[in-house]
Amino acid sequence: MKVLGISFGRKNKNNDIMVKHALFAAKKAGAEVQFINTLSMKIGHCIACDYHGKAIANGDVFPKCPLKDDYQILEDAILDADGIIIGAPVYAVGPVGQIKNFIDRFGPFHDRALLIEENKKRKAAGKPELDSRFFKDRYIGYISVGGASTHNWVSMGLPTLALFTFSTCMKAVGHIDAYKMGPTGHPLLDKNLMDTCSELGAAVAASIGKPYDQVTTWIGKQGVCPVCHNSLIDLDGAGNGARVECPVCGIWGDVSINGGKLEVKFSQAEQARARSTLVGVYEHYNEIHGFIQTAGPKVQANKDFIEKEMEKYLHFDETIAAI
Repeated sequence: MKVLGISFGRKNKNNDIMVKHALFAAKKAGAEVQFINTLSMKIGHCIACDYHGKAIANGDVFPKCPLKDDYQILEDAILDADGIIIGAPVYAVGPVGQIKNFIDRFGPFHDRALLIEENKKRKAAGKPELDSRFFKDRYIGYISVGGASTHNWVSMGLPTLALFTFSTCMKAVGHIDAYKMGPTGHPLLDKNLMDTCSELGAAVAASIGKPYDQVTTWIGKQGVCPVCHNSLIDLDGAGNGARVECPVCGIWGDVSINGGKLEVKFSQAEQARARSTLVGVYEHYNEIHGFIQTAGPKVQANKDFIEKEMEKYLHFDETIAAI
């Protein structure tokens, strides 16, 4: 079993130290480990070229992003891993943009529902199947690192990192919200923090190879949502009464006030359809195919109107000058 540690922070600084500390524990638990710091890597933003869809349609076994940068190095390392630990710094409420660039490019390439359906077609037609690594179950742990003592200055760190799990249906076994690093001075001065990093690394390693439903481990703070353990809630009182939604997992919970405290309960049925589950990715897969079927005929029926109206947008400078 192989555990990959990825740090999106400065070399040999807070992120590196905490991810490496987690890897020490994973190694002691019997895992082979690898560490990658991405700081000097070039990972550009997604340009929505739809190359992936075309490559799959052409029968590629491993469709690769056409952008020529270091994305492929990180993608290959993730596909080879059985467990992953990611650490990213928070400079302005959310994590650094490099990880979002990677998530935007990695997600569409690895949508598990799409890949499962594609493999079904290939099996039926006797054609070469997709790379088997696309379908591997993996466990993951997150470390968000911020200097601020006030939590709302790092509040989108862990929720954004959690976006990484959805397309491949990875299961998280813990997260660490390591803020207050400014007054702490150095992570090695916080024994509880470093011990939790060890617990996270050991938990990832110990979970590898087990069915998802047999692993109930959670390292770190237990949040409001029982799936992602983040505490963001999206209010929708007007449409759904006393219901809220976890914007990370996309599941609904019922709100009540008990003893002056707000409580949110998410049913087992809702938890089972979280974005990181196979049910959740299939919901999105079916949604996308639904609007493709709806939008295609609509656009075709209004082709002439759209082409005429588009002229003012295609020739924006001339249009704006004439107003």
